Amino acid sequence: MVAAEKPQKHPTMQEVVEELKRMTGIGFPLAATSLVSYLKNMVLVVCMGRLGSLELAGGALAIGFTNITGYSVLSGLAMGMEPLCSQAIGSRNFSIVTLTLQRTILMLLLASFSIGLIWMNLEPLMLILHQNPEITRVASLYCRFAIPDLIANSLLHPLRIYLRSKGTTWPLMWCNLLAILLHIPITIYLAFTLGLGVRGIAISTFVTNFNTLLFLICYIFYTRTPEDPLYMPMLSQPLPFPFPFTTSTSSQREEWATLLGFAVPSCLAVCLEWWWYEFMTILAGYLQNPRVALATSAIVIQTTSLMYSLPTALSASVSTRVGNELGANRPDRARLATMVAIGLALLSSLVGLLWTTLGREPWGRVFTKDNEVLELTMTVLPIIGLCELANCPQTTSCGILRGSARPGIGAGINFYSFYLVGAPVAIVLAFVWKLGFVGLCYGLLAAQIACAVSILAVVFNTDWERESLKAKDLVGKTSISDASSLADQTVKQEEGGTDLGFLKEKEFEKCC
Repeated sequence: MVAAEKPQKHPTMQEVVEELKRMTGIGFPLAATSLVSYLKNMVLVVCMGRLGSLELAGGALAIGFTNITGYSVLSGLAMGMEPLCSQAIGSRNFSIVTLTLQRTILMLLLASFSIGLIWMNLEPLMLILHQNPEITRVASLYCRFAIPDLIANSLLHPLRIYLRSKGTTWPLMWCNLLAILLHIPITIYLAFTLGLGVRGIAISTFVTNFNTLLFLICYIFYTRTPEDPLYMPMLSQPLPFPFPFTTSTSSQREEWATLLGFAVPSCLAVCLEWWWYEFMTILAGYLQNPRVALATSAIVIQTTSLMYSLPTALSASVSTRVGNELGANRPDRARLATMVAIGLALLSSLVGLLWTTLGREPWGRVFTKDNEVLELTMTVLPIIGLCELANCPQTTSCGILRGSARPGIGAGINFYSFYLVGAPVAIVLAFVWKLGFVGLCYGLLAAQIACAVSILAVVFNTDWERESLKAKDLVGKTSISDASSLADQTVKQEEGGTDLGFLKEKEFEKCC
């Protein structure tokens, strides 16, 4: 009742500017990392094209298949640790951070085993679906040699989210950039110098990710301090080898259930949106002129992938900020972070609209010289720009829901928006009203509008005081002083009661 009657405090301009600095400090390196990753994918496609049209077609099929069945699943499952880590760091309950990181790694490794079995059997699966045997053979070859990449991603995704939850994002950018700089010569050497072809390209992919992983691990251990979340639990009690994954007690089963309760909806929210683009590509193959439609679809997907870097960075940064502030029992600051993030999302979406409208012709010529494909591309890119007006706030709002431990709402909204609104509209406009690929793009626009309106309504009706109380129940502590006291006691026990002066509140700020 007290929380309900508390008057809402309006933020000052100084508070808005400070929050803007925090948000951009987290988000800018993440956006740069996404752009670097986009460059990596472009290198893969260019190298496949240099090998030949068969390799390009097979590689494209393999990349689409691995995205649908593997990378989207691992990325979505890993996002389940975001609310736990960000809120636990905000409340300084570092043991939850460590256990969540370890359990997420195990969960992704188990999922990777099942995904790897699917990748191993891609060829018979595609032949059952009457795919071209030669293209299927190349795609199957790529998938088999890319299986180690599942292990790399199972470790990379949790480590990235762990660092991001602390607001430590610049190392992510530098480690990724260094790995990508090595990726280009490694790919050329394996694919062309050694003559491994598609196998070499697949190998270079997981080698690059393992390089990124190595750089991140070196950074974490080089900069690790006694107040670091990965270090502190080890002071109080030794961890069983390799991790405390046993679920023999009811409390451990409840903790696993909580993690899975966040991971599964987060995975569904990511996959439902990723899969819709593949669904649109499949539908494009049934249009009257499939060659032009599929070529345009490829350009559209490359365009949306590039534009997606900004909303993804915003989504991740606001998830961290909201989670940290709710965990620290500061609902007003969580509300402020939400408003600043949505404002930035609207601004970046306008930039996307201007780019796809005013720069559609030169951007289309980057990918094709075919007049038919170029004409259709110039027609649909302004529609994709309108999609971005809704997509950026929607993606950012998904981060707000993850930070406030409500990923299930985002999954439900994505399902009905893309499959109960967008898919029927796309099919009717493309095939019944004969609008072709333009109709499919209007279907995407309808889905994005429905999704944005629904998710923004949820965000603007959020009771932040209530979410702060939920965070207290979730991570156990809400004040810095309580957590600092616990940390001091932990160190005293380990050192035989000696008071170590380095565990003070200001030094706790270093890890966050």
